[in-house]
Amino acid sequence: MLDRPSPVIHLLKYLALCAYMVFLAFPMVWMLSTALKGPREVLSFHPTLIPHQPTLDNFRMAFGEQNLIQAALNSTQVSLATALFTVVIALPAAYALVRYQSVLRKIALGWILVSQVFPVILIIIPLFLILKGLHLLDSLPGLGVVYLVWSLPFVLWMLQTYVAAIPSELEEAAATDGAGRLRILFYVVMPLLVPGLLVAGLFAFISAWNEFFFALVVLQRPELSTLPLTLARFVGTEGNVRLGPLAAASLLATLPSLVFFAALQGRLTSGLLAGGVKG
Repeated sequence: MLDRPSPVIHLLKYLALCAYMVFLAFPMVWMLSTALKGPREVLSFHPTLIPHQPTLDNFRMAFGEQNLIQAALNSTQVSLATALFTVVIALPAAYALVRYQSVLRKIALGWILVSQVFPVILIIIPLFLILKGLHLLDSLPGLGVVYLVWSLPFVLWMLQTYVAAIPSELEEAAATDGAGRLRILFYVVMPLLVPGLLVAGLFAFISAWNEFFFALVVLQRPELSTLPLTLARFVGTEGNVRLGPLAAASLLATLPSLVFFAALQGRLTSGLLAGGVKG
């Protein structure tokens, strides 16, 4: 019979976990603290975590100077569309990579690995010319296409590992009962892939939500700006950063992705348990 860990070990584990949570949450707490400080307190040589004179002026300035709501809507549209279409395209492709062993599979896996180490700066000019030729330059759909292509290799790599973990005997049993490939994919494989689909969608969403460089190149009109582009406007032409309004705007820009993750967390956990039971 195995010995149970002592209470001291349990206490040390909980202390380590609490310390890790504090480490992860500290940037958010400091951002909130900065957003609630006045200009003098922000630039103080002796910064404090708790503001001496809390104020909401930074939030008023953030909303007054920049159209944060429109930028948030633009980012939400592009990010959700990227997550949805990336998963829809990657799912059957991942299934084909795992279940059909051929030379194309090795080529596809090699393309996935190469795409992850390819310098972004080298594709900017060809990307700009392609989007211009397709009349997708300076548009949210064009930016969504860029994010889709950029996120697809990694999402495909993630999903093919999930598909490989599903026993092929389940599909063989369904095929014996007369189910076709599409029916097997949607009614046998897909329910077991719920955790993987959620993780892949979350990755694509966060990548599109936080991306700056492609948006800077593709978008030109201010009304189409995403949140990262809007946040960059709080930096002056001479490099002077208005920390208060920037912290307030950054805090507001971070909240939607946290809410999205919190909303999916419960379904992700239930999907993992359901997948374990079905497997």
